[in-house]
Amino acid sequence: MRGRNLAAVLAGALAMTIAAGCASGGGAAPAQNGFTPAPQDDGTLTVWVDSTRMAAAQLYQKQHPEAKLDIVSYDGDANGSNYLQTKVGLFNRTGSGWPDVVFSSQNNEVSWARQAGFTAPLNKGLLQQSILDGWAPGANDPCTVDGTVYCLRNDLSQTVLWYNATLMRQWGYRVPATWPEYQALGRKVAAEHPGYLVGAAGDTFTPEIYLWASKCGANQITGPKAVTVDATGPNCTRAAQLLDTVIKAGSMSTSSVFSSDFGKNSADKILLMPGPSWYGGALFQGTFKTPKGQIAVAPMPQWPGDPDPSVGNVGGGTWLVSAHSHHLKAATDFLTWVTTSDDYQGKVAPGYPAYQAAAKTWLANQVSSGYYAGDITGPLQAAAGQVWNGWGYGQFSQEAIWAATVTPGLTAGKTIESLLPAWQSAIENYARSTGYEVKQR
Repeated sequence: MRGRNLAAVLAGALAMTIAAGCASGGGAAPAQNGFTPAPQDDGTLTVWVDSTRMAAAQLYQKQHPEAKLDIVSYDGDANGSNYLQTKVGLFNRTGSGWPDVVFSSQNNEVSWARQAGFTAPLNKGLLQQSILDGWAPGANDPCTVDGTVYCLRNDLSQTVLWYNATLMRQWGYRVPATWPEYQALGRKVAAEHPGYLVGAAGDTFTPEIYLWASKCGANQITGPKAVTVDATGPNCTRAAQLLDTVIKAGSMSTSSVFSSDFGKNSADKILLMPGPSWYGGALFQGTFKTPKGQIAVAPMPQWPGDPDPSVGNVGGGTWLVSAHSHHLKAATDFLTWVTTSDDYQGKVAPGYPAYQAAAKTWLANQVSSGYYAGDITGPLQAAAGQVWNGWGYGQFSQEAIWAATVTPGLTAGKTIESLLPAWQSAIENYARSTGYEVKQR
């Protein structure tokens, strides 16, 4: 089993780490791995997971009957609830209560967890570099500060172009390779097949699909508490103009893809849909019930003249090990298994695994299901290494900012381009309110 093999590789280094951190009398002494481990014992490992990851913890317990686990369900910080941060603040004040391992649906937990002294550095003795090298390029960027890795990415949400292969073939359309081609097809679809869509711009994660892929520098994190904001630059403007054009033509929805309105009126009229890797299972197969054999995947369109293909990212999750854990060996064994095991990540996990070997197994299972038209492997694998690294993971929520500043204007009929200055100001204000030094490009 993959998890046990990796755990065996860890054993030597981890034993040295724990021994270095525990004094002979059971007290703690400074270690060489970036933090001071608490006194270690073989007590119960407390693991916090959301409802979706409950299956992972339960499978680990089943495969490791000797492990002593206390599995706790919480909201996973869904929608930026900050539940974890609030509880850690309480535990820091009382000096106890920290979970040993935590899953979060958010990618920006390190922005506060590191400063709060909660999350243990993983590449300073707990995990060997050979293991960390197994993640997709850039996958652990949200977890890394000044070269130190403080969490591990659970899954990727890289964006690709989903499309209805049956209709594209029937209508004689070619899958667009560039954004200008995409825009032209959007206009053509609006004229020739009114009501059909080439995308949606009504969700709070819209900028993560279109503006992120356009290398829009709306929140470039340049330090632990520093951000450069350029939400009105040319890379942002071109994406906004693209969206505005297709919205005006009538082939892009301004409703959320998860709304009842969209499900009732538009779910069966999708020709193209740029979106994250989880759209296939969660949206088309799950929510929309699109019949098998219709949905296919292509690379995200690119901007002409840009030599480096770039895509956005919508979601994903992270695993953190507490720096206060008294069970580092057990915590690291669980962490390694839950992020790399084929038994979970490759065969059970709902999203595209961030760990590359497990992603191959996951993709093979998707292909063998027979749901998709053609092989989805190539586009998804390529996109996994093309997520633009200039979109930062600050302590403030970009989705919340977009929802408060752009969505109302879009609903009122304003163009996205006209709302970019307000978006810029809102990002700056939110960033400053959480202690960031803000610079304008």
